[in-house]
Amino acid sequence: MTTIEIQGNKRTETGKRGSRIDRNSGLIPAVLYGGKDVVHFSVKPSDVKHLIYTPDFKLAELNVDGNKSRAILKSIQFHPITDEVIHIDFLRLIDKTPVKVEVPLRFKGVSPGVKVGGKLIQQVRKIKIKTTPEYIVDELKADISKLDLGQSLRVRDIITPNGIEIINNPATPVALIEIPRALKAAAAAEAKAEKGAKKKK
Repeated sequence: MTTIEIQGNKRTETGKRGSRIDRNSGLIPAVLYGGKDVVHFSVKPSDVKHLIYTPDFKLAELNVDGNKSRAILKSIQFHPITDEVIHIDFLRLIDKTPVKVEVPLRFKGVSPGVKVGGKLIQQVRKIKIKTTPEYIVDELKADISKLDLGQSLRVRDIITPNGIEIINNPATPVALIEIPRALKAAAAAEAKAEKGAKKKK
């Protein structure tokens, strides 16, 4: 599990005015909630870029004026025009307290359908899970080693580690082995030839 260390400074002034002051200083207003205390602080954009701009799931190790907390990124607000990050919400991780997070779905194994020319289409890239901090994972893996041409894998086919509950609909397809047009055309031509041969008999 990758953890990003983030230095934060406690905000002396909150609300819109405080947020405006932070942004004018090149900082991002942030809040940490979960547990007893809600902490308002600010961070440098460079400190959070590897947490935000990545397809991977990572934890945050927040250090706000010497007080450390393990947390996850809960939500981000972007400026509607510039796409700059204007606010971040973090959720504190508390032992044995369930949290819901989205983690990447990756595949393992080699599909027989791909071996004969099929194309693997990933239909779901992230899976929502419910777990506790001690069981949290940075990804889930689905086995595609039995997928043949035209077959699909669904959420219910994903094997989960202990302590992990998938929230997505079990029937949702996550991967499909697409049959290329060339293979479809070849199969159709072969079927037509076989039909013609039977008629001649």
